[in-house]
Parts: sequence; C-alpha cells; structure tokens
Amino acid sequence: MKQFLFLLLLAALVSPSVAQKARPVPYPVIPNPKFDRAVENGTRTTSGQPGSSYWMNETDYTIHASLSPSTNTVRGSETIVYTNHSPDDLSTVVVHLHQNLHKEGVVRNRPQKLTGGLHLSSAAFNGDELLERSSSRDVGYRINGTRMYITLPEPIKSGTSAEFDFSWSFEVPEAGAPRIGQDGEIYFVGYWFPQMAVYDDVNGWKADAYMGNGEFYADFGTYNVSITVPEQYVVGATGNLVNADEVLTAQTTNRLKQAKSTDDVIRVVTEEDLGKATKTSPTGSLTWKFQAESVRDFAFATSDKYLWDATRAKLPDGSFKDIFAFYRPEMKVWPRSAEFARFTIEFMSDMILPYPYPHMTTAEGVIGGGMEFPMITHIGGGRNDQSLFGVTFHEIGHMWFPMIIAQDEKENTWMDEGLTSFNTAEGSAKFWNQNSWVPERQGYYRIAGTGDEVEPMRHGDQYPLDGSARGLASYNKPAVALNALRGIAGQDRFMEAYREYANRWAFKHPQPYDLFNTFNDVLGKDYDWFWTTMFFETWTLDQAIAKVEESNVGVVVTVDDLGLSAFPAVVSVTYSNGDVATASIPVSEWHSGSRSAKLTFKAGSITRVEIDRDQFFPDVDRSNNVWEK
Repeated sequence: MKQFLFLLLLAALVSPSVAQKARPVPYPVIPNPKFDRAVENGTRTTSGQPGSSYWMNETDYTIHASLSPSTNTVRGSETIVYTNHSPDDLSTVVVHLHQNLHKEGVVRNRPQKLTGGLHLSSAAFNGDELLERSSSRDVGYRINGTRMYITLPEPIKSGTSAEFDFSWSFEVPEAGAPRIGQDGEIYFVGYWFPQMAVYDDVNGWKADAYMGNGEFYADFGTYNVSITVPEQYVVGATGNLVNADEVLTAQTTNRLKQAKSTDDVIRVVTEEDLGKATKTSPTGSLTWKFQAESVRDFAFATSDKYLWDATRAKLPDGSFKDIFAFYRPEMKVWPRSAEFARFTIEFMSDMILPYPYPHMTTAEGVIGGGMEFPMITHIGGGRNDQSLFGVTFHEIGHMWFPMIIAQDEKENTWMDEGLTSFNTAEGSAKFWNQNSWVPERQGYYRIAGTGDEVEPMRHGDQYPLDGSARGLASYNKPAVALNALRGIAGQDRFMEAYREYANRWAFKHPQPYDLFNTFNDVLGKDYDWFWTTMFFETWTLDQAIAKVEESNVGVVVTVDDLGLSAFPAVVSVTYSNGDVATASIPVSEWHSGSRSAKLTFKAGSITRVEIDRDQFFPDVDRSNNVWEK
C-alpha cells in the first residue's frame, strides 16, 4: 500500500478561528508484521490476490452422534483426518471444545446456561491413546477453558496427514444460550464436537478462546455425520441426507422429489403428518446420515414437532438448489420461510457468486435472533413478515461471508457481519421495493460521533459489553462504509471489485488487508484514506452548504467541511426548469487542509442546492446539506 506521512494540523500553529477546524489527515493502512511476513513468504500479496505459495490445512471429520431428549444429552465419537499443507512440521495442535463455554469457571463475556461443558471420555493420535497432562512439555493433552492443547508424540510433517479420535458427551443448554439450545421440543445443536483450530499462513495457530461474543474461525473439510434420534423426529442439517429411504416414509420422500421439479412450496410434512413422516424402528430410534464437502462446520436441528416445507432456488446458470424450512405449526409467518430463503439464495448468487452447496435450510428455534452454519441457519420463531425476511436474508447471507469467504470472524467481526449487513440492505431494498440506505434506517447515525462509538478494526471480544457499540461497529458502520465507497467508485466498478474479492478468496482465509488491497487493486486507486477513516477511526463527516450566490456569470456554491472525516462533496443544483447539474469537490481538497471550497455552476434560476443528493456518504448532520430558495 502507498505509504504516506500522517499529517496533523496543530492548533498551536494557526489562528484561533482556524484552530477550531484543525483535523487529522488520514494515515496509511499499515498491515501488521505477521501479514508483511506472509507477503515476503509468497502466501499473500500487496494487490489483494492470494500469493503463489498460498496454502490452507484441511480437516475431514467422521462423526457418530446420538441425542437423548429425555436427558438432553448428546453423545458422540469422531475421527479427524488432519492434513498439514503448511511448510511447517507441527509438534503441537489445538482443538476447540466450544461447549466448555457452559462449564463453571470458564472465562465468558456474556452470561451462559451452565451444563458442565463437554465431557471428554477418550482421545487418541494415530491410534495411540492420549492422556491428560498438567504440563505442555509432556506428550498428551491439557484443557484450558474452551481449548485443548495436544503435545504430539511425533510431529505431523509438512505434506502428511494424521488421525485423531475423540469421544465425548454434553448436555444441550436450555434456550438462552447464544447459538444453540433446546426448549424441550426443538434441539438446535451447533459448536458441539471437538474441532481443530486453524493453523494459517499469517498467524500459525489461531485459536482464540470462545467467550460467548466473538464467533469462529475454521478450516474447510469433508464431513460424514451420522445422527441418531428418536423415531418421529425429523432432522435438518449441514450436508446431503444420504439415506433418506432408510429414515423417511415413501410419502415424505415423494414430496421431497416433487419439490425438486416445481417452483411452488411443497408441504413435505404437514400438521396431519406429525409423528408419521419417518419410518419406525425396533429400537425406537433412527440414524440420519449426512455428507458435506468443502464446509467449515456442521450443525443440525431436530424435533418431532417440526413441519417441513421444500422448494427450489434457480441459480444464474440455470441449475437448482433445494430449499428446506423446518418450523412448528404455531409459527404463523413461517410458511413464508422457504420463499424468503429461495429469494436470498437467488439474489446472493446473482449479486456475489453462485451458491455452491446442494441445499439451504432454515430451522425455527430457540434463540432470539439467528445463527448461521453451512447450509443451515437457526432463527427465532416469533416474527412478522418483514422481521422473518430480514433475519432469514441476513443469516443465509452468511453462507457467503464467512462460510465461503472464510475470514476469521472472531478477530475481524466486521468482515463477517458488516459485509452481510450491506448485502441484507441490498436484498431488502429489492424484495420490499424500498430505499434501505436512508439514514433513518441505519443505526450508525444514532451513536456516530458520541463517546459510545468504537472503531470496526477491533477484536470481536474487545468491544464494550454494554450498549450498542459492538453491533454498530461490526454490523452497521461497515455496511454504511461499503455503500459510501459505492458512491465514490460507482455501482458497476464497486461491484466489480466486490465480486473480485469474493472470487479471489472463496474457500480461503482472507485478512482485512486482502479486502482493502483487492478494492485498491481493482478500482485502480489508493483508498487508504477511506479505509483509515471508516474502519480504524471514529471520525465523522459533516458537510454544509455555507453560501449560494447567483449572478449573470454563474451560480457559486460554497461548501464548508465541518467534521473530522473527509469525503468528496457531491453538489447538485436544481434549476427552476427541472434541470439538475452536479459537480464534486475532490477529497484531496480537504486533505490539503481546506475547510471551505467553492463550485461554480452555469447561470440560471435555481430552486434547490443539495450535498450528496443520493445519500451515499455518512454525513451525521444532513440538516445543513440543503439550500432552498
């Protein structure tokens, strides 16, 4: 990135009137030393493309699990095949035990239901038992909160694979847990198995503790998962159901086949079918088998109270993806869930890149908001049409960020939530035929410039625990920023850069600098001033029309720049005959130290002058943006 000096206009060197207006000029985006080393090693580039030596490790899972509703217990065993594509020999590995969030004594940053956490009954490496140790110097494992550190008897050499085996159990928390839970009728099970941490080209092992707020970072792999539940329970999950004929009645499978050939929403399991949609078993239970490829996680939902709807989504290339919705009969708006999910898959496939997985499932459940996993999302049930649409679009939007473009959403929450919030606003505008970007629809403006605002470039576990700072910094401000960049670059060029970022980093692990560099590269300009202003600082924009002068020579508009944040000033002049003329003051004018600038338009009778008529830019006070005769 272009390196230029950080300039600060010191109030002591200027007159008092100018001193009140002194402000900083944005500094360059300076990557951390780890990212710079990755560039030197050839795994990253300063243009935003993955380097020629880019690598990722792979984690493949075979899991056998059972759910006992009578005890709310999940028991499981798994085999992990871990392939080391890194250039390093790994003598230690880190495994996440996310369910320990619910164990007494574990560090948390939001209240949790306590269940005792995950009970690990066995662990093995390449067939040899691993024992719990108190020291990292000894071969074996030690558990620290939500992480397990394993010192190996022999390293996993570069270019080779190793096998880990674990057996465990845990109690599914009651409703109120942040991302999973049960209410006695529905079980939504996520973050539920020992999962390998990420060893990447920038950080080495990146295994931040799970404390409740910050989310997750995981490698891609193949999942073969068998889930045993009581008969009459239906299961929605990540991956393809590969043994439908073993668990579903002929009527249920026929309706699923029907849904593949129609744009209608098919009621696969109706209220009359409850308890009769699955086959029976001498043991009273059935095992559902799922397979998923190139995914970074696995979750499932199950209940004997679920209705099941199905339809299909059509992708830009003419292919189709299955759409499933599971919900209880009393959820009166949920018959639209499959419709909303279909729209989202089709819209996002056209906007960003085609949805790569075989199905998308929505599952009504026990949390207040929503939570995404590959191919399935968990959504709280009590909603109206617009609320259900908004949460459905947002959670399915996460299939792109971070499920395909798999950044570290714990370290950089905005790369997950901010991009998805931008996409949700675009989808809502299309579906409901509304302008999603008017300031009153954007929460950023509620706290911008106050002491409550914090910058987006902050670790997901280091936001204030009270108030709305985390939500606005991670969700809304980055969305507002992307819309502003679109206003600067133009719709077509912005989308070209946005799609290029997604395509470059699909099924990879981008860093924030990869996103910044890609946009700079594709747009052909150094936008460090923009990234600094919107992502590293809490500076605010306030442009004002100071004076409008009409004469035979022309119309002269004076614009004052009052805030700390500098943006181009796009001024529109409306003439009495309805004509509109637009001109801009470049951002470089403000960066040079100016606080006031003039634009001259052709002479004529004018009725209105407005800054940022299309409302792209994050001006915190629009009351001074308009002059009317």
